[in-house]
Amino acid sequence: MFWQMWKKGFDAWEGATAQYLEQALSSPALLTPSGALLTVAMKARAQHQQWAAQWWGAAGLSTRRDQERTLHALNQLQSRLIDLEEKLDALQADR
Repeated sequence: MFWQMWKKGFDAWEGATAQYLEQALSSPALLTPSGALLTVAMKARAQHQQWAAQWWGAAGLSTRRDQERTLHALNQLQSRLIDLEEKLDALQADR
């Protein structure tokens, strides 16, 4: 009995809230400033990342891009090594 009453109340609240939020979140009055704020935040983030990369580079340390390139090269070398080991095992098995 209590559960059914609570469930009906919750369903009514959820329906009203969903309808209100759908209207509010599709309103240009909310979306336009939010979009502008997001644009400013992304530009600031990009500027910060560029500044940090320059700072690390100036300090003589590897940047994120440098580390990614090194990791890629290591992965390529590992793949080649695995291929060579497989070929060597195949040649030894043929003997």
